[in-house]
Amino acid sequence: MMATLESLPVTPSALVPRAVGASPCHLCGSVEIAVLANRGRRGKPLRTVICLQCGLVWLDPLPHNPREFYAHLYRIHYKGTYVPRPKHILRAGKLALSRYQTIRPWLATPQVILDVGSGGGEFLYLLQKLGHCVRGIEPNQGYARYAIEEYGLQIDVGFVQDVPLAEEQFDLITMWHVLEHTEKPGEVLTKLCSMLKEKGMLIIEVPNIEATCQAPQNTFHEAHIFNFNLLTLQKLTEKVGLTKIGHVVSIDGGNITLFVQKDWQNRPTFPTLVIPGNAEKIIRIVKGRTILKHYMTTTPYRRLLRRFWQYLEEQYGTRCFLSGRLLLDRLYAYYLSNWGQEKPLKAFPAHLGCSE
Repeated sequence: MMATLESLPVTPSALVPRAVGASPCHLCGSVEIAVLANRGRRGKPLRTVICLQCGLVWLDPLPHNPREFYAHLYRIHYKGTYVPRPKHILRAGKLALSRYQTIRPWLATPQVILDVGSGGGEFLYLLQKLGHCVRGIEPNQGYARYAIEEYGLQIDVGFVQDVPLAEEQFDLITMWHVLEHTEKPGEVLTKLCSMLKEKGMLIIEVPNIEATCQAPQNTFHEAHIFNFNLLTLQKLTEKVGLTKIGHVVSIDGGNITLFVQKDWQNRPTFPTLVIPGNAEKIIRIVKGRTILKHYMTTTPYRRLLRRFWQYLEEQYGTRCFLSGRLLLDRLYAYYLSNWGQEKPLKAFPAHLGCSE
């Protein structure tokens, strides 16, 4: 029998396990879980549970076959296309530049880099143009094929769990909004750790379960099998032997970027996987979100304005679209040539969209 949050006492000190879950926690192994939500986006039935020992959040049961969903359906479901459209390329190109700014301290010299979940290849193409040796893994066949054919990138089409790659060959591995989609994130991290060279870096970015920037009804959805906060994400990397170097939380609180290193000589001892008080904290935040509270803040209106501006920019920036490569070449050349001036990414120059 599984407890529901409504059946649990309201005081944090009284949030003791009352039931045994159907599946054990992937992080700490506990079977003491509670139902965090029964609905996902658009009000669809979707059961989300939380481990009361560590605070890890996941879908139980899974609403789909992850292999089939991510290989064929995910991009169509969320972007309405099997291959990237011009607006998606422009959007991903600007995001690639932003991510490059995040990891610049580790790119002072040429690196051997793996990007897990490389999508349409925009981020890898940028790193390749900057002189790094790059490789990607992407399960969605349409996006992966586009990246290979359009940019000449080395992309393995499939899931990271299945791709045969040699151990200790990468200086840097990046994972942008991928870990939350995996069935067994601990096993994925173990494999990535084995592929890192000694002192190699792994950079992971995931949505933050503690974020309040999104509407409450959009917190959980079928594409995110797991949900993390900083503590559960860090604890999962410690479990596989990685050492935290630092982290960044986005300005709106929506994303966590964690920097960890493979340091076998100084690897952490096996950590205690229970995180006292973390489940209570997450429960308070999730249960404290209401639609009324959300729309009484400026957040949804600022997001609406940003999306409107993004729409105009993408319409203008792709009006004379010829190819993804040409669009990215112009976009990257403009910003990289002005990098020392710290030019803001929101300023899209008029001449980039068309041939001169």
